[in-house]
Amino acid sequence: MAVFQAFRALRPTPEKAERVAALPYDVVTEEEARETGDKNPFSFLHVDRAEIDLPEGTDPYDSIVYEKAKENLSAMEAEGIFIQDEKSCYYIYELTRRGKTQTGIAGCCSVDDYLNGVVKKHELTREDKERDRICHVDVCNANTGPIFMACRYTEPLLSLMEQWKKEHAPVYDFVTEDEIGHRVWVIDGDGETEFIKKEFGEIPSFYIADGHHRAASAVKVGEKRRREHPGYNGKEEFNFFLSVLFPESELKILDYNRIVKDLNGMTEEEFLVKMQELFDVSELNETDKHPQEKGTFSMYLKGQWYTCKIRPEDLNSDPVKGLDVSLLQDLLLQPVLGITDPKTDPRIDFVGGIRGTKELEKRCREDAKVAFAMYPTSIGELFSVADAGLLMPPKSTWFEPKLRSGLFIHLLNE
Repeated sequence: MAVFQAFRALRPTPEKAERVAALPYDVVTEEEARETGDKNPFSFLHVDRAEIDLPEGTDPYDSIVYEKAKENLSAMEAEGIFIQDEKSCYYIYELTRRGKTQTGIAGCCSVDDYLNGVVKKHELTREDKERDRICHVDVCNANTGPIFMACRYTEPLLSLMEQWKKEHAPVYDFVTEDEIGHRVWVIDGDGETEFIKKEFGEIPSFYIADGHHRAASAVKVGEKRRREHPGYNGKEEFNFFLSVLFPESELKILDYNRIVKDLNGMTEEEFLVKMQELFDVSELNETDKHPQEKGTFSMYLKGQWYTCKIRPEDLNSDPVKGLDVSLLQDLLLQPVLGITDPKTDPRIDFVGGIRGTKELEKRCREDAKVAFAMYPTSIGELFSVADAGLLMPPKSTWFEPKLRSGLFIHLLNE
């Protein structure tokens, strides 16, 4: 069974939290990070993207960047921007976007649970991205960005969260520029923390939703510290990594869409004929261009939207091959458009559903020939893939809203 334990978070003071909170390091460009950092000296990007405080052109993977991150984090703590809780706590983290709220609990997962498969994955990680965060975590001596995770909550856990929210005031309550509401409560009661640990211990599996590279890097730092401390007893903080666990019932995956920059030598007319041979295709004139059910996708070609339905004989019950993104790849992108490896082929690009179908139309005017709006992968499909020990195709899931970094920091030794 899973381990999810309380910890002594290093976190911003209530009056600074809104200015400290920052988007994850890997969803902002260096230019965006520098612009934010110039405007806001408290932004956590000064820690997560410390190259913004070094001369432009600095290699973001240079050791001086990690040393600068450590220096900035230490300075923010010395200046009283961050404080550390005196006792181990759990933290309720509530995010609200467009009227929909999702509420999870921040705590620490076990390195051993990651290694033995209790913490389940659905994506491959890249060594270069891992190496970056390994250096960042190791030098800063901290997990600075939480892993976005999901599991099947027990009813008592859900009840406790709601009761605590009713009976206690949040320590943070603010709305960010992207109109996402963020509220945090500190669960510091001894009885409640013991109960939460016990309830999570009854749950057989945790699932990484977003943050595979951060998780893999945190675990590898934990393994490194174990080698450096051969007498470790398993209770040291480096044996755990920062996570926020959400009930799977509250999460929704957005679509992750595809654009292709050429038609592999075909004209638009020839390509449309080929599409009609492979799928049930009809013009789409509705206001909402998104596909409305699994097994369908929308296509934008030469200024016109189409609904494309995958035929019953082409559907697949396999957890991975049956995903809509897999079917699109196997039925069309590879055999017709010649895109064998979507991870590396420069002819294909991916657009998160948060940008909407207007962005797909814009890209087709600028640098692409055809766009595909996908029906979102479901949480159930993600769980099925992970439970089978399989991997999803690249860019299968887009989670929104993104967790803010800087609200909870997990120190690896105290």
